[in-house]
Amino acid sequence: MSMKDELLEKINNRTLRIGVVGLGYVGLPLAVEKAKAGFRTVGFDVQPTKVASVNAGHNYIGDVVDEDLSNLVDKGMLRATNDFSQICETDFIAICVPTPLDAHQQPDTSYIESSAKSVAENLKPKTMVVLESTTYPGTTEDLLKPILEKYSGLECGKDFYLGFSPERVDPGNLVYKTKNTPKVVGAIGEEALECIAAVYESVLEGGVTRVSSPAVAEMEKILENTYRNINIGLVNEMAMLCDRMGIDVWEVIDSAKTKPYGFTAFYPGPGLGGHCIPLDPYYLTWKAREYGFHTSMIEASMTVNDGMPEWVASRAARILNKHHKAMNGSNVLILGVAYKQDIDDYRESPALRVIERIEARGAKVSYYDPWVKQCTYKGRTLQSVSELSEDVISAADIVVITCAHTNIDYDLVQKNAQAILDTKNAMKNIQNRENIEVL
Repeated sequence: MSMKDELLEKINNRTLRIGVVGLGYVGLPLAVEKAKAGFRTVGFDVQPTKVASVNAGHNYIGDVVDEDLSNLVDKGMLRATNDFSQICETDFIAICVPTPLDAHQQPDTSYIESSAKSVAENLKPKTMVVLESTTYPGTTEDLLKPILEKYSGLECGKDFYLGFSPERVDPGNLVYKTKNTPKVVGAIGEEALECIAAVYESVLEGGVTRVSSPAVAEMEKILENTYRNINIGLVNEMAMLCDRMGIDVWEVIDSAKTKPYGFTAFYPGPGLGGHCIPLDPYYLTWKAREYGFHTSMIEASMTVNDGMPEWVASRAARILNKHHKAMNGSNVLILGVAYKQDIDDYRESPALRVIERIEARGAKVSYYDPWVKQCTYKGRTLQSVSELSEDVISAADIVVITCAHTNIDYDLVQKNAQAILDTKNAMKNIQNRENIEVL
C-alpha cells in the first residue's frame, strides 16, 4: 500500500495519531477539535505549566470549552507532554508556535526552527507535517523542509508529506471558532495536498480550500492581515484629520457603512494589538526587500498605526490642558489593557504603549481591566486596581479608554470622571457627554 493510501485509510478509520506542537491560542483549540473528531491527539509544549494543565483537564484558553477539554482528557483522547521523542508515535504533526519580531522588527523564526529540529529528530516515515504559524512566503519550503530532511534523514514527498495551513484564530469571536472557520491548505506535491486536506476536512466544518503551494497559503495569510492593517491605518489617519477639522469620525464611519456595496467598516483606536495584525506586515516587507521591492502602502499604514499610542498620549495632554492641568504630575486611569474587548489576551496591546508614552510625559498611571488582573511589559509587572469605584475614577485627572470591554460600568465612569478620552467609542450610548471626548 502506498504512503498516500495508507494515510487516507488511517484518516477514514480514525486510527491516525495526531500531534500538535505548541499548546497556545492556536495549538490547544486545534488539538481539542482533532480529538473531538475521534483522533487520539497528543500536544507537545516546552512549558511544563501548560502540559500539566492539559493533563489535569484544566483549560487556559478562552476559545476552548472547559468541559470539552476535561472530557477528552478523561477519555484518553487528548494528553500533553514535553517529551518530543513521542513525535515518532504520531502520523500527523501540526506546528503551532509563535512567530514574533526581533528587536529590529525582523522575523524571528527561532521557534519554528527549534520545533522543526525536535520534530525531525523523532520523525518516522509516512508522517504528515504541517506548519500553521503565520510567516513569510517561502518559509515551509526554504526553511522548514531542509531542517526536517537534514535531521531526520528522510526525503520530503517520498518519506513524509509537508504542507502549510495558516491558523485563523480570532480570540473572543462568538461566531467563528476553529471548528467552523474555513481552512486553506497548500502542500509540496499533489499526494501531500490530498492527505493533509483530508485531515482537516475530517475535523472541521468550515470547509477546506486547496491551493497550489505552501507559498500561496503563506502569502494568503499575510494578505488577510495586511488588508486589515492597511484599512485600520487609513481610518486612524482619518481620525486624526477629523479631530483637526472638528468632525466626529465615528459618525462618519456609521454613515459610510450604510452603503450596501464597496465599503467595509473599519474603526480607529489607540494602535494595533494581537498576535497577527501588528506583526505580519513586517514579515512581508522584510521578504519583499529580497526581491528589490518596497511595499510603500503597507509601510505607510504601519507608520500610522505604530504612531497611534503617542498620538493618544498627545491627545490626552491636550484634554488636560483644557482643564488647566499639565500631563506632568497628573493621575491618569487607563481602562482596558487587553488588545481587544472581552478577552484576557494583551499580546502587543497598544494600551501598554499608551501607558508607556503617558508615563514618559511625567504622569502617574494606573489601570483597570476586569479581564487582565496583571500584565508584564518590557520586564515590568503591572497590576490592575482591584475595583472600579467612584473614588478610583474621581481621583484621576483623566480616564483614557483603550479597550471597549462590555462589563465595565460606563455610566459610573461618566458620572465620576473629570475628563474622558474614549479611543474605542465604548461610551457611544452614554447620553451625558459633557466630559467625554472620542478619538
